[in-house]
Amino acid sequence: MKRKLSSASRRTLLKWGLFSLGTAFFTTLPGAINAMPGKGIKTLTFNADDIGILNFALLLEELESAFYVLALKSGKISDPKEYDYVQAIGNHEATHVTFLRQVLGSNVTFHTNDLRFNSSGLNAVLKNRRTILKTAVSLEDTGVHAYNGAGTSLKNPTYLLAAGSIVSVEARHTAGVRGLLNRPSTELDSERAVSDADLVPQLNPFKGRPYDELYTPKQIIAIVSSLNILRNPINGPLVA
Repeated sequence: MKRKLSSASRRTLLKWGLFSLGTAFFTTLPGAINAMPGKGIKTLTFNADDIGILNFALLLEELESAFYVLALKSGKISDPKEYDYVQAIGNHEATHVTFLRQVLGSNVTFHTNDLRFNSSGLNAVLKNRRTILKTAVSLEDTGVHAYNGAGTSLKNPTYLLAAGSIVSVEARHTAGVRGLLNRPSTELDSERAVSDADLVPQLNPFKGRPYDELYTPKQIIAIVSSLNILRNPINGPLVA
């Protein structure tokens, strides 16, 4: 049986959200990267409820956290200031992982060690500085679209607070990395992974105005799959 979020968990959420951003020590590879390749690959299942949505957000944060660890270890980010900036973003993502796992508690549906990565896909995105930064932009933009899209379905106000406290940080990340690539700080329509024709109208009533587009979990999975870095199958009502 899934437990309700306790008042202690709510206090923990506020503590992490207000005081812990950027304080994680981003020094070791997640277990997902070090996992033995011979083990079976877990299917990640997400239900269409608050627990499923927050676990789905956790998956995105795990992917970002692992990516930044590998980006720094690749040796392809040689400029000291860029390295420090990418490391700071990685610290944030590692903190987000801890934060969401704290909020979910026993409602977490997968462990970091359950995740399996595709070496050829990782090699492609880690090929050089530009591919690393472009992938960072893609992941961060995707995170913004995902959190905004999920926000309309969250019913638990504590979970909504968790998502809202993260999405603004994701937006600052993408703006900063875009700056390193000399690209506009906001995503252009021509850069979006989901075209206007494929946007869900009910989620995007403000299209044509200065608002971010909202993507469905199914659209987010398609974007993540296009990066070819995660091997775990994903299913469940949330992404159907």
